[in-house]
Amino acid sequence: MENRPQLVPIRFLPARVNVERRPDGIIILRSPEPPRPYARCLGEYLERWAAEKPDEVFLAEREAEIWRKITWAETRALVYAIATSLLERGVSTERPVAILSDNSIEHALLALAAMHIGVPVAPISSAYSLMSRDFAKLKAIVSLIQPKLIFVQDADLYAQALQAISAQGAEIVAARNVSPGATPFERLTAAGDAAAVSRAFAAVQPETIAKFLFTSGSTGQPKAVINTQRMLCSNIQSRAQAWPFLEDESPVLVDWLPWNHTFGGNNDFNLVLGHGGTLYIDAGKPLPGLIEVSVRNLREVSPTIYYNVPRGFDALLPFLEKDAALRRSFFARLKIVLYAAAALPAPLWERLRRLSTEETGRCVPLTSAWGSTETAPQVTLVHYEPVRTSVIGLPTPGCELKMIPVDNSGRYELRVRGPNVTPGYWKQPDLTDAAFDEEGFYKMGDAGRFASENEPARGIEFAGRLTEDFKLSSATWVHVGALRVRALAALAS
Repeated sequence: MENRPQLVPIRFLPARVNVERRPDGIIILRSPEPPRPYARCLGEYLERWAAEKPDEVFLAEREAEIWRKITWAETRALVYAIATSLLERGVSTERPVAILSDNSIEHALLALAAMHIGVPVAPISSAYSLMSRDFAKLKAIVSLIQPKLIFVQDADLYAQALQAISAQGAEIVAARNVSPGATPFERLTAAGDAAAVSRAFAAVQPETIAKFLFTSGSTGQPKAVINTQRMLCSNIQSRAQAWPFLEDESPVLVDWLPWNHTFGGNNDFNLVLGHGGTLYIDAGKPLPGLIEVSVRNLREVSPTIYYNVPRGFDALLPFLEKDAALRRSFFARLKIVLYAAAALPAPLWERLRRLSTEETGRCVPLTSAWGSTETAPQVTLVHYEPVRTSVIGLPTPGCELKMIPVDNSGRYELRVRGPNVTPGYWKQPDLTDAAFDEEGFYKMGDAGRFASENEPARGIEFAGRLTEDFKLSSATWVHVGALRVRALAALAS
């Protein structure tokens, strides 16, 4: 990656890191930038932007040929009305709000309303409802969190899933095709008691549970990861310090990443919420027949920041390469691109850089980050030009990264401590205890190495999941993460 073109000018926190080296080989990395105060709760951002930019668009969602839009002031009014309905129903931490369906304006309003009054929201993967035959994971989640209210966008689409969990006795709310016995979503917005909502809002504290997010459950039933207001708000603040350009203009996102996942629901949604931006909800996905939806949206709306997973870039790039109108719209005001969840294969990186340079004369910074559901999600962030696509950045202000040597190849086990780390798993104290070490660092289960041993400020390079590694009959360890990156690069070239 030599002869790099000039980057699009952007304000980053300088790449610096404090390194503590212990006699036993353990290393602790910290940002030298002290963490600044962060909001008490997410609702403070909604209150701020509704007051400062009431008529600017917060959320937009395509309906046929037009974009349905909702302003900050309209959002606040609807949140207060829905929150009133939730208070009347007696929702609580022990009986929260669950959402089974994908991203939508109604989904966002209900989630914001619940969190505004200190009630957790539990967005659940739609796959557990739409792609399962026995609904085992959905049943396990509902049994664990005991929701008092369950929302679906379309009651017909989710009819079988709702029938499977009907014995739980939760109120069903639907936005479309409301089934007998279900509550129309519009009924929640009928009237608001501002005084009652304001009292509940004032009682929300940093330690209040904002969300239950669920791990994939690939090796068992999903765990409910507690996400507090502190976790979410500290994440917004630490990113703002690492990416000070966010204060220069309000972000505009065109985003498909699902809100039941920490990447889409915490990182992306809260970026817009925290900085008074606009989120265009993209109903597309990086799949045949659905990527075209994203292409259409990106042809109409020019993002300032673009988030995706490597598979998403792989699906989008052929369209960018052959469609001049799409390319022009995509890069028109793009300041930065971030990929996460996996390393971006080098050929995809080079294709993106080439397209950016050809279209604008400069290269849009291609960056990455690293974290997990348990860290809300951001721990490290690239706020400089990385040397390789596998670089995941440096700890953001307030986060501590413990690196424990695991072998002689320069790899380290990565553990995390900070205000963004979960207090644990809901109603599973044994799993919570096992997830932390004696110093309170969360065990991520990932491995990393220095991108440059002699220059720690170049960042950490992702080196795979520790549990994926295996030993050959020759006694040689195979590091699956590094092997996967090399294999993908070879296949893409």
